[in-house]
Amino acid sequence: MSGASFFGDMLQTITERGRQLLALAPFGGDAPRPSLEQLCERLLGGNGEASGMALASLILERWRSLDGPEQAAFMTMLLERFGADESRLDAAIDAHRAKPSADTVRALHAAAEPRRQEIIRRLNLAPEGVGQLVRMREALLRMLPERPELAAVDADFAHLFGSWFNRGFLVLKPVDWATPANVLEKIIRYEAVHEIKDWDELRRRVQPVDRRCFAFFHPRLPDEPLIFVEVALTTSIAATISDVLDEDRAQIRAEDATTAVFYSISNCQEGLRGVSFGNFLIKQVVADLRRDLPKLSTFVTLSPMPGFAAWLARQRAAERPDLLDPAERAQLAPLDDPAWDRNPDAVEELQPALCRAAATYLLRARNPAGLAADPVARFHLGNGARLERINFLGDRSPRGLRQAHGMMVNYLYDLSDIEKNHEAFIGRGEVIASPAVQRLAPTTRASQPRSVRPEHAA
Repeated sequence: MSGASFFGDMLQTITERGRQLLALAPFGGDAPRPSLEQLCERLLGGNGEASGMALASLILERWRSLDGPEQAAFMTMLLERFGADESRLDAAIDAHRAKPSADTVRALHAAAEPRRQEIIRRLNLAPEGVGQLVRMREALLRMLPERPELAAVDADFAHLFGSWFNRGFLVLKPVDWATPANVLEKIIRYEAVHEIKDWDELRRRVQPVDRRCFAFFHPRLPDEPLIFVEVALTTSIAATISDVLDEDRAQIRAEDATTAVFYSISNCQEGLRGVSFGNFLIKQVVADLRRDLPKLSTFVTLSPMPGFAAWLARQRAAERPDLLDPAERAQLAPLDDPAWDRNPDAVEELQPALCRAAATYLLRARNPAGLAADPVARFHLGNGARLERINFLGDRSPRGLRQAHGMMVNYLYDLSDIEKNHEAFIGRGEVIASPAVQRLAPTTRASQPRSVRPEHAA
């Protein structure tokens, strides 16, 4: 029996004992069925471990039985009924103002915490509580567009998840053809970048000696990958996804590889949105690969540009685009043909124009918060990678053409520069780019941000 299985069985036994105790309590027996609000109040007021686990389990069972509007009502109840204790908070504020000290600061901090945070903590006592709370937040995230006031409740979930899913609790495991089928099935389901159509395709990604897959797991969710990365071991930087996924490609021995290409990174749990795993994942995988394969010297991604086509459409449609001049807009006219990628003349005409536009997008375009517009760029640049190369028609799949006109990009993880690049991007908004990419982007436009710095070759 595995440790996780033993621990789960033990929790289940304690919970069943707690249910027996609850049967003797005011809410048991023939008493009227308590509301979820009453159950939450009782959960907060109790101190017994067995009864607390039973109450947490009961609340989560009731939650799962609710329909969409009822679940939204539950979240609204947490917002309105289980915020900070106002009288306690006022008293803590008055005490701190009267005589500031470390003790009054600590008391003020405790008083300011919403009571629903403690409810969430105690719900985590239930067997499989972590997984159920992740699914609960997934439902909450779906509610937010129509119920923005629930953002305060979501902030409490995110705050607690940030601690519970700290890097120190995560376990990195290789995923290969010997991995249990229930985990492999989830890899197929959760793949978010390059669809895995069937088990044969999955086998081609995880079984060959020059392919690797790694995933982070949490001890309380042993069969649920949180995030995974797929890696191709090669002798050069891949420019197209077909170079990586072609089933007829020539395999190489892992020990002959000099380059590790990270070609797909997929977050698996929507309920953990905003909890950062990817930077830890990449750095840990790089460390493990370098240990096992000393010849590896280049670590690079082959990444999509999911926002490029939409950004370019807005630039082309705008009366006065800020990052696309009239001549460039005219050169992009062949994009109006849905089949342009199958027309050799259109492909030849578009290649320089699309490469320039892609470089402009990655180097200059900003979102409303003033950050790099492309989400994948924000991730890798924030991790300390360098914008290395733009690849024309790197992804000819329907999704690749729809999202980015087939464009892909390589981000280079130069281990000696990661920290410097990270500080430049996070601290000053600088996009570190190779000279090749820098030359592609227009540099004379008045609207050019001053937050782009080339990485000069050694």
